[in-house]
Amino acid sequence: MMTHPLLPKLRELRLSGMVHTLDVRAAQAMERQLAPIEFLALLLDDELERRSHTRLARRLAQSGCDSQKTLAHFDFSAAPGVNRTLLQDLATCTFISRHENVLLCGPTGVGKSHVANALGIEALKRDYRVLSRSIHRLLNSLHAARASGAQPRLLGKVLSADLLILDDFGLHPLTPQAAQDLYEIISERYERGSIIITSNRAFEEWAEPFSNDLLASAALDRLTHHTHMLIIRGESYRQLSRRKEVSGVTPALPADNASQAQ
Repeated sequence: MMTHPLLPKLRELRLSGMVHTLDVRAAQAMERQLAPIEFLALLLDDELERRSHTRLARRLAQSGCDSQKTLAHFDFSAAPGVNRTLLQDLATCTFISRHENVLLCGPTGVGKSHVANALGIEALKRDYRVLSRSIHRLLNSLHAARASGAQPRLLGKVLSADLLILDDFGLHPLTPQAAQDLYEIISERYERGSIIITSNRAFEEWAEPFSNDLLASAALDRLTHHTHMLIIRGESYRQLSRRKEVSGVTPALPADNASQAQ
């Protein structure tokens, strides 16, 4: 296959992926007596699909999302309280085109990160630029980047993403610099780019990690102006899984009980 006589020409035209299906399509064209233009259309479809998969794989690697945590892997049957209509609406990613945010609150281990990641995967499928990070890791990276002069470049990447996913807000208290950085991210992305934030704190407690009432008020005001909020309730899947392993029962996939609050 990689010594096909047409390969040099296809490479020169940057169409080398066609060689993988060229023989198969040629055989189909003869068998079905396809017109030349129909044969060419099949090859072009193959090339477009290959490029789409390559682009998705590249964006997935750059995004920080987990390819295994999708909505298809979420066990809705084990959580009848999940607002499937809302999740399906969010999965269309129209909230991204409207520059709206999604806030996911609930105790540890109930699947907030899974839902956030799944929405990130849906956004990647639609060619949106996605960046997913632990909020603690991201703010630490911004702080470290100042010393090397790389902070503007990293911040630019954060601000230019169509969808920014920040996991585990409130798990660690914010330093004054980290609080300022987070405020800048929220402020600069306001009505320009979407943010998904997960937190094991009740929303009423979100001001506490800032340790600055004025900064917290300004940040949360912008963050919640155009937002969808999911309150996820339930028992930690990890603890449930541990007990089932002890009893010899194989656990089901993680599932959350969620309700919407606007």
